[in-house]
Amino acid sequence: MEEINVKDFFNLIKKRSVLILLVSIIISLGVYLYSSYIKTPMYKTYTTLVLTKSQEASSETITQNDIVLNQKLVYTYSELIKSKRVLKQVKDNLNLKYKISKLSDMISVEAIENTEILKISVESENAKETSKIANEIAKVFSREVVNIYEINNVSIIDRAHVPTIVSNNTTIRDTALSFIVSIIITSGIIFILYYFDDTVKFSEKLEEEIKLPVIGKVLKESSDKKEKNSNTIKTELIVDKFPKSLVSEGIKSLRTNLSFSSIDSELKTILVTSSIPSEGKSFISANLAIAFAQTGKNVLLIDCDMRKGRQHKIFNISNEIGFSNLLIDDFENTYQSYIKQTGIKKLSVLPCGTIPPNPSELLNSSKNKKLIELLKENYDLIIFDGVPCNGLPDSIIMSTLVDKTIIVSADSITPKELLNNTKRSLENVNANIAGVILNKVNFTGDKYYGKYYSYYGSK
Repeated sequence: MEEINVKDFFNLIKKRSVLILLVSIIISLGVYLYSSYIKTPMYKTYTTLVLTKSQEASSETITQNDIVLNQKLVYTYSELIKSKRVLKQVKDNLNLKYKISKLSDMISVEAIENTEILKISVESENAKETSKIANEIAKVFSREVVNIYEINNVSIIDRAHVPTIVSNNTTIRDTALSFIVSIIITSGIIFILYYFDDTVKFSEKLEEEIKLPVIGKVLKESSDKKEKNSNTIKTELIVDKFPKSLVSEGIKSLRTNLSFSSIDSELKTILVTSSIPSEGKSFISANLAIAFAQTGKNVLLIDCDMRKGRQHKIFNISNEIGFSNLLIDDFENTYQSYIKQTGIKKLSVLPCGTIPPNPSELLNSSKNKKLIELLKENYDLIIFDGVPCNGLPDSIIMSTLVDKTIIVSADSITPKELLNNTKRSLENVNANIAGVILNKVNFTGDKYYGKYYSYYGSK
């Protein structure tokens, strides 16, 4: 297990503070409502007895032996008070409906330390009944002591009175305690989830953890709501529709990083892949293609995910024929009829086409290599939207045919182990890995990142 990053954990707690408070308030409210309206109010009263010198004793002076004897009898008498012999008489005398075991649970006997005093407490739902039971116990017990020990050494100090205050009214205490405990438990659950969470997360140490350069960070789309204002356009083509948005600035920064990484050699082909589905690979591919087209480059976006490709859905174009169909055709004279125009200046798209039974074989064919060389002569840049690497060889094959490969990972979604598997798979075929794009980043946990994109996003 990796070392815990305390700063990241507290950032997570800060980010989840609203959830923690909400859970704690709900639980505390539940405890308050239970204590106030559901919990049965109980009433408690008590009577006290003292062990004195036996009235049958010849001497009126209390000796040390009398005191020692009485102190020993205190503990014996405590058990006698709750005995069935005493409680059965109390039950019959008061015509109580309780079972003796229930009656015993209502009674507590306390021997006052270093004294000869017994305190008999009774707690019940009925205040009047509580005092009656306490006084009757004292009366029956005193009589039974005489019958059993043939001594009369028990005197009543205080008779029980009818209680007027609810004894179990701990609403404020219970509510406050439940609020504190809820915060601790909820934070503990978050800690456990954080401790065992091995997904990629935005942090200063991310590159060190994954041992790959992070060449781009793209915000989670929901973090960009303010930039879209009240627009009702529903699209994934953010760079085209919302060029000033924070998401668009992240894509443009990625474009700049890729351009600077290829100063010594011309960058003609880029493969965009990922480790698992739902990391935003196709979204990044589409918007990166738009970003490069906006610089004046003649860009072709090829959907080489011939299993579940969706660029045709993103750009709302036909997918009757596409990349898979082109690979089995005489493409040298017909390839242009397969390529779709998008309405975005300088950007064309080659959709995935008909799903073939053998996509890996098509990608690994000599025809695919020839097609790529042909397209490179006619376009300034070709971006390939590949398939996730784990479990499928398609992108591994394509990575050997392009200038650079970039891996899309999603913040708090992509497991580091799977990202490492993707990295190793690409390295095994000597792919030129440009780095990792961290997608779906929620910048609210990082002030610097938020300020940086707020500045550029406002330009």
